[in-house]
Amino acid sequence: MVSNNHDKRLSIGIVGGGIGGVAFAVALSRDAGLDVHLFEAAERFSEIGAGVSFGPNAVRAITLLGLEKPYRDIADASPAPFEDVWFEWRRWHDDAYLTATLAPGCGQSSVHRADFLEAIVEQLPEGIARFGKRCVEVEQDSDGVTAHFADGSTFTGDILIGYDGIKSAARDHVLPPAQYGDLGPFWSGTYAYRGMIPTQQLEAAMEAKGADKRLALVPQMYLGPDRHILTFPVKQSQLVNVVAFITDRSTPNPKLPEGEEWVSSVTQEELLGVFAGWGAGSQAILDCIPEPTRWALHELPELPRYHRGRVLLVGDAAHAMVPHQGAGAGQALEDAYVLASLLTDEACNRHNAEKTLAAFEAVRHARTCKVQRTSHEAGDVYEFAGTGIGDDETKLIENLETRYDWLWNHNLQDDVLAAKKRLGREQDGGSRMAEARGT
Repeated sequence: MVSNNHDKRLSIGIVGGGIGGVAFAVALSRDAGLDVHLFEAAERFSEIGAGVSFGPNAVRAITLLGLEKPYRDIADASPAPFEDVWFEWRRWHDDAYLTATLAPGCGQSSVHRADFLEAIVEQLPEGIARFGKRCVEVEQDSDGVTAHFADGSTFTGDILIGYDGIKSAARDHVLPPAQYGDLGPFWSGTYAYRGMIPTQQLEAAMEAKGADKRLALVPQMYLGPDRHILTFPVKQSQLVNVVAFITDRSTPNPKLPEGEEWVSSVTQEELLGVFAGWGAGSQAILDCIPEPTRWALHELPELPRYHRGRVLLVGDAAHAMVPHQGAGAGQALEDAYVLASLLTDEACNRHNAEKTLAAFEAVRHARTCKVQRTSHEAGDVYEFAGTGIGDDETKLIENLETRYDWLWNHNLQDDVLAAKKRLGREQDGGSRMAEARGT
């Protein structure tokens, strides 16, 4: 059993050791006044999936968290003169160029998930992480909060932060199903076929199909009815990450077949059949994926709240979303920066920490819900099902060129200031986290 260290200002338990949870733990670990414990269900840190894309807002969060150098050491970017391109958008059946979405100074900043997690883990001090700790239940009282793990062990601290993903155990504590109903994950209606292709192989395949070789090098989205395909480089441009999507819009609330796994291996024949009739570039890409995996993309409904007493949901536990704006991991990192800034404030202690969690929720809830909602809407736009847009290319182009501005141009330091104002701390001179980074 791990319990409060009363020599410290505040004892914090973090459930979940993904990118967001580890980045958050690293930020907290720089404050000697905090007693920080990170619990990961697996036997070691690991990430599923392949490439992950970060918009300018997420890259700023990484920088503010003091993780810019390990990120830059492994991050990919589009080759010159396309370094500001987030994605080029193309028509499904002939690869015709429609427009490009630009992210000046950032472009398509992406990494392999496992590589990024490893880079962050290297910043985490020894003794904070514990493995084989799957949280199964949470309870709290006026003295503290206790997390119960599947191995029979427990942790008791002042507050508990649920970074435990879309299948979060902490969520049922914050939002008891008996009171709130089922707020668990649901299938979005979309399948995503994933594969990784050596860049040189894809270049050769493009040339063999008569497609422009640069389609292998610059991030692309191919848009079509109920389907779209994206590609972007990872692993220092040695590999191209591919995700091909198909959505069932035949019913308002599609259901997965009973007993179907969220992730399964499928045949290349199935993948090629889904995209029959697509253009040369798309065919070249799919021909290079002999063993695709198929992911049933799940998301959460917009939750009415993230906070209950000593427990707070963040990251995918609070606002899991479909990946169509490349925003899920970025929101987890935004959460990490804002929350760490508040908890490393010297004015935050075990006596007022609950108010700090409430202030975090107050400034973050509307934004993260909007990111969820617009991420789902983006998938509709890409697949010619956007409300008022459909397959009208003029309207489609106008939407694609501007739809990310509000997402990318958000100022996280304003979130911190707004939360501190709620707490009456706006004149306190900043946080220990900023001091630890020398900012």
